[in-house]
Amino acid sequence: MREPLLSAQGVSVRFGGLVAVDEVDLAVHAGELVGVIGPNGAGKTTFFHALSGILVPTSGRIVVVGDDLTGKSAHAFARHGIARTFQTPRVFKEMPAIDNIRFGLEFAGRTRKHAHDAFDEPEAILEFLGLADVAAVPAGGLTPSKQRLLEIGMALGARPRVLLLDEVAAGLTHTEVELTAQLIRRVRDELGLAVIWIEHAVRVLMDYVERVAVLHQGRKIADGDPRAVAKDAGVIEAYLGDEGEPAVEPTRKAA
Repeated sequence: MREPLLSAQGVSVRFGGLVAVDEVDLAVHAGELVGVIGPNGAGKTTFFHALSGILVPTSGRIVVVGDDLTGKSAHAFARHGIARTFQTPRVFKEMPAIDNIRFGLEFAGRTRKHAHDAFDEPEAILEFLGLADVAAVPAGGLTPSKQRLLEIGMALGARPRVLLLDEVAAGLTHTEVELTAQLIRRVRDELGLAVIWIEHAVRVLMDYVERVAVLHQGRKIADGDPRAVAKDAGVIEAYLGDEGEPAVEPTRKAA
């Protein structure tokens, strides 16, 4: 059996008396596109913090390509090929878009090569993202949707094995959400990365991932094919609404 690229084993995160993540297991293999959903307060982002080394689990283990990184720094996770985005894009606003990508390549990703040699050039990453025409524009001057794409580009510049995406569709129009989902699928298909994607736009996520894990009150209550998960009685009760149809926050309309 293949060894997972990233494995959470009985991971719990507690803040005083609050249990934010409760003994969650999740194993992700090369080339998998996995969604993580759950109601507000389910522990999704806290779990991502543990998977990327930002938070040390209270108990349990995080294993990356066979190495136990539990308690190691976020830099150690990055060196092992874990890259992530955040709910609010973290870009260098005063720097041109291309220099944001170059930072990822030359700093965070300096220890590895991309599977595709072309992606060792910032211009190629911008082209892949559809941002070639804004290469010289300071990141702070880009629209929110393009800042989100740029942050994905910075993560790709880190030459990851596993890409963690935290609500990259938040605040986007319906069209932008669909285009972002298509891009995420291309990241997996064309670059061969494993992708773990948290999203509140549940219907879109369920259309694009091959596997979905559901968190509720810090615990994992389902993990499997999206169609099967959507019919799970526990998931329906916790999150998905009538007749197994995913509940979803309305996206804002384009101006």
